[in-house]
Amino acid sequence: MSKIEVDKIDPQSGTNLELGTSGDTITIPAGVTFDSSAATNTLPSTVVTTDGTQTLTNKSIAATQLTGTITPSDSTVSTAKLIDNSVTSQKLGYAEATLTDGATVTWNAETQDVCKLTLGGNRTLAAPTNGTTGQFISILVIQDSTGGRTITWNAVYEFAADTAPTLTATANLGDLFTFRYNGTKWLEVGRNLALTLS
Repeated sequence: MSKIEVDKIDPQSGTNLELGTSGDTITIPAGVTFDSSAATNTLPSTVVTTDGTQTLTNKSIAATQLTGTITPSDSTVSTAKLIDNSVTSQKLGYAEATLTDGATVTWNAETQDVCKLTLGGNRTLAAPTNGTTGQFISILVIQDSTGGRTITWNAVYEFAADTAPTLTATANLGDLFTFRYNGTKWLEVGRNLALTLS
């Protein structure tokens, strides 16, 4: 196998540079980048690097070219990284967050959209923060070993007939509530009461 090492290849305007032939594998050392800002580059279907990665400038990769598990470098997937409707039938996992019990309980709809709260006394549930229009959130409200705890719901929670629910008073049972955000109010879309949790 022939090997040529150069610091830079700079074809003149209007010329073509061809590396390899059909079916060849081109190995690109770590740290080498393609800059196609002033040219059109056509890469073969098999391009590898010595460290398993490559940096492409001004290039796009179709989804059909990516296989296996793809993990963002910061381990997060945000709306900025997904186009609308890009996730269709695939399963999304939601970790259940635990809200901090206190006289007034706060709820972050961005990071705690699926959550639970064990009541240690009569509490006020504050309006969720960082909600997105059309978003669904759910909360499992659990009585402690004493039971009989109550919740005062912030006015942003909307229930049928404008009537807040009465929590199950039995110790250790849970009530599950689901809401949908319309940009102003969190509208209750479902509830399940007096749930045995273990």
